[in-house]
Amino acid sequence: MDTERIVSRPIAAESSASSDGRTVLTIRRIAWSAVAAVLLAVAFYRLVPEWFVTPLTALNRSLSNLSEHAVTIDGHEVRYLEGGSGETIVLLHGIFAEKDHWVEFARPLTKHYRVIAPDLPGFGDSSRLDGHGYGYPEQVRRLHEFLQRLGPARVHLAGNSMGGAIAALYAIDHPQRVASVAFIGAPHGIRSPEPSEMQRRIAAGERPLIARTHEEFERMLDLVFVERPFMPRPILLDASAKAVRSADSNVRIWDAQLADPYPLHDRLAALKARTLALWGEQELVFHVSGARALQALLPAADVQVMPRTGHLPMMERPAETAARYLAFLGRATGAATAAP
Repeated sequence: MDTERIVSRPIAAESSASSDGRTVLTIRRIAWSAVAAVLLAVAFYRLVPEWFVTPLTALNRSLSNLSEHAVTIDGHEVRYLEGGSGETIVLLHGIFAEKDHWVEFARPLTKHYRVIAPDLPGFGDSSRLDGHGYGYPEQVRRLHEFLQRLGPARVHLAGNSMGGAIAALYAIDHPQRVASVAFIGAPHGIRSPEPSEMQRRIAAGERPLIARTHEEFERMLDLVFVERPFMPRPILLDASAKAVRSADSNVRIWDAQLADPYPLHDRLAALKARTLALWGEQELVFHVSGARALQALLPAADVQVMPRTGHLPMMERPAETAARYLAFLGRATGAATAAP
């Protein structure tokens, strides 16, 4: 019996060592598999970035409690984001922009309000149809139809650039439907006392917001941002590719809009809704001196100049811009809302 016990001990030790070896080998295999998976994902991220556009976009929207929907307006399929509950805010993007440019800005808004952000007809994922106009009269009319379909009796309108002009023109034409107007970034259509960098380029025969190559797209980003926000590489490349593909069609819309470069200036004094204007101090698209012109036209407006900010404050400084907007809405409606 003693011999059996003596013999069994090394056998047990050998079995334990063998088991430990197999465990270490398994751990190594798992570790190498994980490393390989990460390297493979990185390789695909670099080599086929388009695979990541949809999941990254969906994730960003879900973090803001937004989901995508569609409705038909004037023969166009209009795609829009919607989320939250309460009074309705409608966010209108600028020329050659899209609804997802509002997503980070909307994150704190959906905690207090129902937020709707459409791709305006002719832009983003909404239809662009041959033979249809995309000037201000057409877009104001389409916005009215859109709000009749989706909106309550009164909404808060907020817009950037072209979207800001559409918001103001709509509020002038339909004052009973608009509780407030916010220019999130300079609106198109105000005569600034001093010319902007973009206006100087236009005078030199350029179309600064139209890109035919990725390099031109990069220069366009430098025009609209002081400090570029983080954009995942797949999203950046996808935006660049869309801009290049749409360049010829964009030229037609650009030239038609430039036929009347100041559609808002002579009508703005008729705007009766409570108004906020957030204007970037380093704005290169519309010179910051335009903020003074806007204030002169609307003495009751809350005009704020944002330091270190360009043409797209909702993208460049989304948290700060949302906090300023929520504070304005709180004053306009008496609600106590604040961005976290």
